[in-house]
Amino acid sequence: MRWRGRRGSSNIEDRRGSGGGFGGGIGRGRRMRIPGGIPIGGRGGLSIGTIVILVVVFFVLQMCGVPVGDMLSGGSGGSAGFPQTQSQTRPADDGASDEMRQFVSVVLAETEDVWNGIFEQQGNDYQEPTLVLFSGATQAACGFASSASGPFYCPADQKIYLDTTFFQTLSQRFNAAGDFAAAYVIAHEVGHHVQNLIGVLPKFNAARQSMSQRDANAMSVRIELMADCFAGVWAYYTDQKGLLEQGDIEEALNAAEQIGDDTLQKRTQGYVVPESFNHGTSEQRRTWFAKGFESGRMNSCNTLNNPV
Repeated sequence: MRWRGRRGSSNIEDRRGSGGGFGGGIGRGRRMRIPGGIPIGGRGGLSIGTIVILVVVFFVLQMCGVPVGDMLSGGSGGSAGFPQTQSQTRPADDGASDEMRQFVSVVLAETEDVWNGIFEQQGNDYQEPTLVLFSGATQAACGFASSASGPFYCPADQKIYLDTTFFQTLSQRFNAAGDFAAAYVIAHEVGHHVQNLIGVLPKFNAARQSMSQRDANAMSVRIELMADCFAGVWAYYTDQKGLLEQGDIEEALNAAEQIGDDTLQKRTQGYVVPESFNHGTSEQRRTWFAKGFESGRMNSCNTLNNPV
């Protein structure tokens, strides 16, 4: 990816070592305000069938530019589907170079440009997320964040949490090397932020409280695959800007394959348990990233109403 010399995002909160860095993520983010609202249901919660229907309706209306409610609610966060790693004791700066920090900042800036443009076309403002760089462990609004959990997005504070040593693990342990493999990780987390803004995450987080574990896992797979597809949409526009190099898409597709539920389970325990999948198989993750990249359209990412 041709990222050197490009604008870096100001929405970086660097908590590594003694903190400092880029500051508290003020940047040029804007509040997204959409009038109206859609009720989620009673105290008894929703079935998986009901939540699919409601979220699909919301999703389709949003894609058509219809104002359907301010869904910037909080909720619990969690891993966005990347493998857990072993926590290690590291120096205060966790070994991450300034170049890596700048790379993360530039990739985040590129996602800001793309999603600001897409939301503007729909008549809405895009509220840019903050990306938190940390060493070992830190506190998030969704709970305690550690390097062992891998990168994740917290909808409660609209922040992405990343220990950059994860990229070393992705390359060395999971055979997913390359700068665009790392960019795919960031774009996937930003994809979860987009889901939060359009109401997908708040509805899912509310509904899964009354779901069985099997149903919650099945819905989680669809949520994760949508984020993969949104990462592909971002890659489409990044390619249109001439920033992708030969082999970049292959790096992203390989990363998607290496972190599929079936591949991870085979690697760690020697067998797969499909009922426990909550992020998607390697084939599914590759397929949905590719759909986003090939189309460049958000409405191609409706995993909630299409076979996955």
